Amino acid sequence: MYDKVIKNVTIGGSYHCIKKGRVITVIRHIVMFKIKDEFKDEIPQLVENFYGMKGKIEGMLDLESGADVLHSDRSYDLALITLFESREAFEAYQTHPVHQPVRKRMHEVRSASVACDFEI
Repeated sequence: MYDKVIKNVTIGGSYHCIKKGRVITVIRHIVMFKIKDEFKDEIPQLVENFYGMKGKIEGMLDLESGADVLHSDRSYDLALITLFESREAFEAYQTHPVHQPVRKRMHEVRSASVACDFEI
């Protein structure tokens, strides 16, 4: 896996992984979901489904999820924010068996989603 995760406070608070003595830039994956009206009562369970992946996928360093509390016109209903030790770890997550049932359920209940993936 990785030797350690460091937060570089002097350069914008960036996170990096040290793997076999090499510094690797990590990937932040953010997805926001609009949930179909008939499934909005499931939002707390959907959040729990996301948290059920935490610690079970190699290379995933962190996971946060939550439901929108402001409900503005531009709000999405639910967000998932993950941190991966590398682009390769993020790509492996896409097909990981722990991720697949969560992904399948989100495809069933969402009306829209947007994502942004970037190096930090």
